[in-house]
Amino acid sequence: MKKLLVSAMLVLGMAAPVAAQTVSAGTYNVEGTNLDGSSYNGTATITLASETTCVIEWKTGSTTSQGVCMLNGDAFAAAYVLGDAIGLIVYKVGDGELDGAWTITGKDGSGTEKLTLAQ
Repeated sequence: MKKLLVSAMLVLGMAAPVAAQTVSAGTYNVEGTNLDGSSYNGTATITLASETTCVIEWKTGSTTSQGVCMLNGDAFAAAYVLGDAIGLIVYKVGDGELDGAWTITGKDGSGTEKLTLAQ
């Protein structure tokens, strides 16, 4: 019994804690591709509203759009309004960056976007 208890303690002691992915408030550099494959860049500012929700504002070229966002595990999603259309982007959370795919109502296909926390 002692051997089993000692073995269990060793295994638990060697288990590395899993780091929770998180999204930091701040300004991010934006690099993306439009639905037609052309590229764009700019900035996005994330303002936290709670542990899981936030407000995001993108500035790309002469275009500014705002949205609401939510963190769930390693997924980070944002809904936004651009002109008369509603868009959705889903990111995978990494260390200081977010890799995503986005779409907008009334359009076929999807674009890509990467946000990297500005230093």
